[in-house]
This record gives sequence, C-alpha cells and structure tokens, in this order.
Amino acid sequence: MTTGTHDYQDDPRNQDILIDLNGDLVPRERAMVSVFDSGFILGDGVWEGLRLHNGRIAFLDQHLQRLYQGAKALDLDIGLGPEEFAARLERLIEANGMVSGVHIRLMVTRGIKATPYQDPRLTVSGPTIVMVPEYKEPLATTVQDGIRLFTVHVRRGPPDVQDPKLNSHSKINCILACIQATKAGADEALMLDPHGFVATCNSTHFFIVTGGEIWTSTGRYCLAGITRANLIALGRQNGIEVRQCDFSLTDVYSAEEAFVSGTFAGVTPVVEIDGRRVGLGRRGPLTQRLQELYSDLIERECPPST
Repeated sequence: MTTGTHDYQDDPRNQDILIDLNGDLVPRERAMVSVFDSGFILGDGVWEGLRLHNGRIAFLDQHLQRLYQGAKALDLDIGLGPEEFAARLERLIEANGMVSGVHIRLMVTRGIKATPYQDPRLTVSGPTIVMVPEYKEPLATTVQDGIRLFTVHVRRGPPDVQDPKLNSHSKINCILACIQATKAGADEALMLDPHGFVATCNSTHFFIVTGGEIWTSTGRYCLAGITRANLIALGRQNGIEVRQCDFSLTDVYSAEEAFVSGTFAGVTPVVEIDGRRVGLGRRGPLTQRLQELYSDLIERECPPST
C-alpha cells in the first residue's frame, strides 16, 4: 500500500540538479539558507508546487497569481514581477536540461532577520527566493490502486484564525493532521471544517461520487486549489454534475467513489476511509474518467514543442 499521493520513485538525476537560490544557480549540496531566515525561524513565507511537462509549466499564470496574492496578504514584497519570475524559472529548467516528469517547489520567505523574532520590521534583507526542480512523478501503483484516509481531530480553521486559502510556509496544522493519520495506519488525513463538514485533506483536495454526481467542499476552508478548480470545470464541461456543498462523514461513508487532487499526482483514487471500504474498494469509473480528462488537459496546456 502507498504512503500517500506524494510518494515517488527516487531518481538519481536529482543528486546533480541546480537550484535557484536568490537568482544564483547552485548545486544541490550547496543550496543553503541562513539560520536567521524568516522561513526557517517562523514559517513566514509563501510557496507553490509546479509541474513541468513537455518543457512547459502547467498553469503557471494561475500559480503565480496565487503566489502573489498570498504575498500581498502577508505584506511581503517579492521584489520580482511575474514576468521576471517566469523568466527565472525558464532559465532554471534550461540549465538543468529538464523537459518532463519534473516537480518544482517554489518558495519565497520574507528574508533574513536581525534576530530570531517575529516582527517583520526586523528583516534586514530582501526576500529569500528558492526554486527546487526535481525529477519526480507519482507512482503508477498509487494512481491506479489508490490511498487510504483517516479523519483526524485537527480542523481546518476559519480565516480569522489562519486563513486556509493562504498557501503559507506555516503548515503545522496540516503536519499534525498528517502525523495523526500516519499513526492510524492511513496514507493521508481527511480534515473537517469548524462545523463538522468535510473540508479537505492535509495535502490534497477531496471529492466523493454519489448518485453519479461529484461532490466537493464549498471551498471556504481549503486552499484555492488550481487542480481542484480545473477538475470542477472539466467535469461540468463533460456533462458531469459537480456540486460544491457541505456534506458530512455520513455522506462520505456511503459514497460510490472518492478521490483526491493535487498538482503533483493529479487525480488519485481513495479506496478506504476510516477503515471503511469506499465503493468496491478500487478505482471507480468516474475517477478513472477524470484522470483521463485531466491528462488530456495537461497535454493541451503543455503541448510538445514543434
């Protein structure tokens, strides 16, 4: 059984990758940040996960828009415009000779502090920008055989506590959820909202299939997922009823199918939740159809170079 949607086969090429560290391309073993960096001390920053296919980054405009929205919310000046960011990404990809099967972690922190303390006014440098490209693809067994979820006690909170829409480095609630699910023998955590309705997973978005319809949460208590939004649109464009609504674990336990979504693995089946088998305990037909539709969308978004 898998250990989650982010499980992957190690690729030896990753030992020789170049990493963009504040505009400098440095070997993996030399890519380091200060112990006084805001991200290290406080988790003060924003990030994105990107997918490279056929030499193109899928949905880059949407990812950069979300990155800049998060930075604006944190009153963090990235110091680069979106076009400059895109150009730097292109240079990094070319320097590594990468084309497909690559996941890029893009991270921006507030920068270096004068002393370990939270006040942003104690920052004494510009932002720290790091881009880590790796040859990394989801395991075929995960995509086909699915994962198991466990509902944890850690909730997705309201925006006046820590806005779930903010893709910040501060992920301790998701980490605690992941730990609890792992201790329970599951692959990922299913998280509820403050009202007890299903919200999302610790690192992916959650969907069920019931009565031939796809249900997902209202989105009020989860990250504004780019893959999630694409799947909602794909379903509706292809005659599938997709509802964003409140639903409870009672609905989940009786679902015909379930799946999760994310930039890295796309669409991944869920075959067990809280020890209960989902449907027939294997990837369902609607989940497989969405996998195919999403794969086609990636090809259209990132066509091969001619």
